[in-house]
Parts: sequence; C-alpha cells; structure tokens
Amino acid sequence: MKTTTRLDTAKQGLAMLWRSLTPFAASLPGEKGARLASDEALERAYRTMWIDYDRRALVRLMREMDLKDGRVKSVHGRVARDVVRGGLVLEVNEKASSETLKREWSAFAYRVQLGKAEKLKSDARGLVMEGNLAHQLVLDDGASGERRQVMAALRMPSDTIVPLVDDGGRFKNAGAAYEQRDVMTGSVLATFAAWQLMMSRLDPQSFDDLGSMGRPWLDSVASTWRKLVMTEEDLVLRRRMRAPLRLVHVLEGADEDYLKRYRKEVEGEKADIATDFYMNKRGGVTAIQGDETLGDIGDVAHLLDTFFAGSPAPKGLFGYTGGLARDILEDLKRGYYDEVDGLQDLQAGAYVMAFRVHLLFRGIDPGPDEFQIRFAERRTETPNQVADLVLKLMAANIPQEELDRILGYDPDTLAAMRKEAAKRMDPYPVPGGAGRTPVAAPRVSVTPGNAPKGESATAVSQAGSNGGKGRG
Repeated sequence: MKTTTRLDTAKQGLAMLWRSLTPFAASLPGEKGARLASDEALERAYRTMWIDYDRRALVRLMREMDLKDGRVKSVHGRVARDVVRGGLVLEVNEKASSETLKREWSAFAYRVQLGKAEKLKSDARGLVMEGNLAHQLVLDDGASGERRQVMAALRMPSDTIVPLVDDGGRFKNAGAAYEQRDVMTGSVLATFAAWQLMMSRLDPQSFDDLGSMGRPWLDSVASTWRKLVMTEEDLVLRRRMRAPLRLVHVLEGADEDYLKRYRKEVEGEKADIATDFYMNKRGGVTAIQGDETLGDIGDVAHLLDTFFAGSPAPKGLFGYTGGLARDILEDLKRGYYDEVDGLQDLQAGAYVMAFRVHLLFRGIDPGPDEFQIRFAERRTETPNQVADLVLKLMAANIPQEELDRILGYDPDTLAAMRKEAAKRMDPYPVPGGAGRTPVAAPRVSVTPGNAPKGESATAVSQAGSNGGKGRG
C-alpha cells in the first residue's frame, strides 16, 4: 500500500485509478471500429443532445407499477431485502495494511451511512427499479489545509442523467463524463466527472459501451403487467354486471302507464326483500340466472404466469403456490438466489469504487487485490441451512477463514476474538502453550438421511478430556 503526501497527487491518482480500473473507457491503441450497434448510433446522437424520454418513461412506469401493484412492490422489496441482508463486510488480504484500511472504512461507512439498512435497501430498490445506481460522491470543503474526504454518496435519479460519450461509446472527457438535465427545458443542471458519479448498470445492452444505460429488473414484463391489470379490472366489471340474478316480468296487454306504475311498485318492494309477485292479468315472471362462466379465469392465470415467467423471482415465493411442486420450487429458488448474488456483486462494486476514491483523497493508494467489500450473507438460505453448509465444508477441511466468510463474519475479527477467548479460558496461560493438554478438534461427519426432514444432516462429535479415545 502506497501513501501519498499531497492533495494534487490524490487528484492525479483519481485519473490514474479510473484508467487502471476501466481501461476500456479510453481509446485503446489497437482498437478498431465502433462499439455501438447500428440501430443505436443515430438514437445515441439524439440522446446526447436531450433527455432520453424513452428511458425516463420506462423508469416512470416501473415506479407506477411499484406504487399501484402489491405484487411488484413485493418483488422489489424482497429482492432489496435479500441483497442487503447482513450488511457490508470489509475483507483485507494484506495484513500490513489491514488496520489502516479498517480504520478508514469504519469512518467512511459511518459518514456515508453504509451501516444503515435503510440506506442499503434504498440503493438496492433504486438499482432494481431503475436499472442504474448513480452515486454522487460529495466532498468536504477541505478547510484548514486538511485532506479532503468523501462525506456522502447520494443516489441520483438516473432517468435525468445523460452520459457524454463519442461515437465509439467512450467518454469524450473523463472530467465531464455525465450531465444531469432539466426535464422541462433540457438545460444542464450539473456536470460530473467519471469518478464523481459512480454509475453501476444492471444488464446494459453492451458493457463496453459507456453510453449504454442499465435496464430495470422488470422492464421485459411491463407490457404483460398492463394486460394483467386491464384483465383483472374487466374481470371485476364482468362479475358486477353479469353475476346478479335478474327477473323478466311479462305483462300482456299492459299500456305504458300501467308498466310504469307496476315497475315502481315492484322496485319499491325490493327494499322489503319481496320474493313473490301477484298479478290479476295474464303475465309471468321468469328468472334469468347469472353468468355460469364467471369462474373461468384462464386468461388471468395465463397473464399471471407470463408475468412471473419474465421475472427472475418465482411466483411461489410471493404467495402463488397453487399446483407448484416443492422440488420445482426449490430449483426456481436456486435460480433466484443466483440473481440475488449478481445484484450483491454489482452493488458492492459501487461501494468499492467510492471507497477507493476516498482513500486517494486520504493519501492512500491500495493495490487492486488488497481488499474487497462484500455483503455479509452471500446466500439467502435460512441460518440453519448456512450452518449445515459450514459444517459440511468443515468436514471437507476447508480453511477456517473461508468458513467465517461464508457465515458472514470478518475472519480477522473472529480470529482475534478466538485468541482472546482462549486466553481467558486457559487455566495455564503459559507463553508458548507449555503445560497445556492438547484437545482434539471436533469431528464432523456428513451422514445424509439421519435427521428429521428440514434439519441438519451433519453430525458433530466433541472429543472428551482424553482426546476422544473412549474409556481406557
């Protein structure tokens, strides 16, 4: 880890950091041709001059879906909760710089509020709803000759952000990479450098094209959602109009005045729940039953299946479990967990870049593999399933540090806690361990099928005082 001494060096380091982490952002010596697709080239020219209203309308539709439909809100909310589950964890690979990086990360995370679940969930919801996570890094004023530092990472509305790229999909100027424009007039509200606006894109059309923005998580099912809502409204109207029982009153030879008087008397008696009709003329009352096909909702079920088929989340996780086998649901959940893992990597990568910018302003230039930031719980299994997985990996002699990572803890912190606990619990705290009685490690064996359904299938045996040799 290198330590710089001047603020100018940090500013130069920002440009060097951007070039080192995103070499594709600049024009490469051996690169030929354009990165833009043929159907995107002309549209890109218009987008750089004005707001992309197509993307803005799509983002607006996603927000409307989330506001009006509980199913969409449940999808966005559950995905956001699963992504940020457990919070962020800093892992340092180089022991020499671990204390410095951990101290800087604690201060950075406190100022940026990365320790709050509300902040992380808000970022995750914005990512899945808009398809982009745009963080504006706000610096302090740097008064009294002190080094400047990142004070906040504000999530900006990505539908008003316009990337300034050339025909090849590269930034024209890394110092002015993005603009925020007014919706009404198209005027420029603010200009951001590439390092100042950290843009994370979800499934862009081309990752190498820096002008290609991300896509919302449910953009491909937007048309299906509109059809589903329309069909459900029609279903309610149909039931109200065609479900009630109706009566046909036939009065032979009655004039118009008599019909009006008769209708008034009959409709007045309905308030008294009258069920019989009495006549002194030839006529009759015939009952017409309601629509017998009101229970046929195959079209609604089809649209509902189509909606969730286009969503990475299976409908069984959101209450629609009819006709869904348990083993099929487990397979669908695995695919959903893979999607959550990908979202975790994408969102954590945004915080990694922001933290690196903070370190450069603090005069610290860590190597590309000195640290990593990840979410504590990589998978969305239950605590019992995670514990079972760790026990099985323990039987396969997986190192303890990797087991700590799977459990969602910092390996260095747990190692220090174990060392401190051993000192407190050791009745003979002799330096070097002299005089201690060695105790055998727990023996872990994987025995499938020996436990009730849903419980752990791993057996752990603790050795006794004689090292597990049994009775003498």
